[in-house]
Amino acid sequence: MPFSMIQGDITKQQVGAIVNAANTGLKMGGGVCGAIFRAAGTQELLDECEEIGGVDTGSAVITKGYALPADFIIHTAGPIWLGGGHGEEALLKSCYTESLKLAEENGIRSIAFPLISSGIYGYPKDEALRVATEVIEEFIEGRDMEVYLVLFGE
Repeated sequence: MPFSMIQGDITKQQVGAIVNAANTGLKMGGGVCGAIFRAAGTQELLDECEEIGGVDTGSAVITKGYALPADFIIHTAGPIWLGGGHGEEALLKSCYTESLKLAEENGIRSIAFPLISSGIYGYPKDEALRVATEVIEEFIEGRDMEVYLVLFGE
């Protein structure tokens, strides 16, 4: 199966694209986002993100990978967990779906995701993992794409 979960550092993945758990302003943040900006080359990535302007929650945009081993970075803004009754699951599903569609549209055949929204945005990790797994497995069925879910820590 072309979907696997691995433990490691997403900035070290040798894939066509890595996914950044971005903020809507596409600014350098903390956590995964900050690590990606630092590894890619902060100023170049900031400049390209500034040109794009932003990304809506549940949507995705693409930039170059710069100094990363990945050719591209797909930026998606996940939902902030507000208890589960505010459309968070639909928005989180959209993050994965829109990122995968953008990869496919750009001819990207391998992609690495972090567990979107499960850090400072507070999405419960077990629920975030369930959503990610369901969406990824459904999307890649019948497609020639390798997808990695890169888990940092336990």
